[in-house]
Amino acid sequence: TTMITAYSRHEHSEDAFKLLQQMQEEGVKPDTVTFTGILNACAVPDALAFCKLVHSYIVYRGFEIDVGVGNVLVNVYGKCGSVKDAHGMFANMHIRNVVSWNVMIA
Repeated sequence: TTMITAYSRHEHSEDAFKLLQQMQEEGVKPDTVTFTGILNACAVPDALAFCKLVHSYIVYRGFEIDVGVGNVLVNVYGKCGSVKDAHGMFANMHIRNVVSWNVMIA
């Protein structure tokens, strides 16, 4: 997870994705920090399809209810250029905090 976050912060998205895949192959289950890191790696306009794929996996793993993960999803959808998906995620969040509102406003 630390390496995924580091790769994401330093714009090495492909390496972050490879590590997530390796984690899965080795049976290591991702957590909220892992999902936050991998989502930040796909916060670019041409990665919307991958963002949606990660979002589906987040739902499958039951992490969509986490307000932090939800906030990152809203932010990433916005950075991918999909205001519709960002608003949809925001509208479906069961719990929102000040960060949620700030991300949606920005």
